[in-house]
Amino acid sequence: MWWGLLCALGAAIAYGVASVMQSVAAQATEDSGAGGVDPKLLVRVLGQWKFVVGLSLDVLGFVAQIAALHVLPLFVVQAALAASLAVTAVAARFLGVHLGKREWAAVAVVCAGLGLLGTAAEGEGSDPVGLGFRLGLIGAVVVLAGAGIAAGKASRRVRTPALGLVAGLSFGVVAIAGRIIPSLAPLDLLTDPATYTVAVAGGMAMLFYATALQRGSVTTSTAMMVLGETVFPSLVGVFVLGDRTRPGFAVVAVAGFVLAVAAALALARFGEPATEGNETKPTVFP
Repeated sequence: MWWGLLCALGAAIAYGVASVMQSVAAQATEDSGAGGVDPKLLVRVLGQWKFVVGLSLDVLGFVAQIAALHVLPLFVVQAALAASLAVTAVAARFLGVHLGKREWAAVAVVCAGLGLLGTAAEGEGSDPVGLGFRLGLIGAVVVLAGAGIAAGKASRRVRTPALGLVAGLSFGVVAIAGRIIPSLAPLDLLTDPATYTVAVAGGMAMLFYATALQRGSVTTSTAMMVLGETVFPSLVGVFVLGDRTRPGFAVVAVAGFVLAVAAALALARFGEPATEGNETKPTVFP
């Protein structure tokens, strides 16, 4: 079980660093001005080497995430991934951004919350699910695609939080689909619909999040994404996939989850850097 928690934390570190790299690339990529969600945005950002490096880190992080999902409940893994914002915040310290007492406290609370989750979690695999559940995930991807397109055409006030939430829910679908993949054997991967759900939902999530970052508030986009990628899959894990805590540790698990996610939300402003001149640094709001 602790090996799985280490994998989850490793994924959080990889995702945290990747987020910084990809955000720099998103800011440096020219907006087409077409309005709405532009699929060509991903093509343009792939021309930025920092985005490619970030994408490579995402792949490493995803492998670690899958390994963690096979031995830990979804609510533990997703809360650990939310801690990638703590990684970004600490990295910001080395980029010359001053962290106040509130930020350091939030980082400490994230770590405390993850510690509680690690203590309360019971290592186990997923309850078996049938083809209907897998097809349901595909249906969820279709619904989220429509919701993301509609959000991209909404007013600025609605667009940013909506795109962030849809991106987070899409990342949540990736986690759920990754959890039910029986193995990483090539034949299993090619024949399981969950594999293709991971690919499509992951691409959608990146597109919607990049669009939200490029055209809206960093704090709002990232906070809504964190909520979508933690709460939704955690509920599915508990009510559908049989996730449990150690006997008598349910309250500890709930407290750890709430602390970790709430502290991650407090660090949401570090979800993306802003550029000033030739120097790049994480966004700092007064």
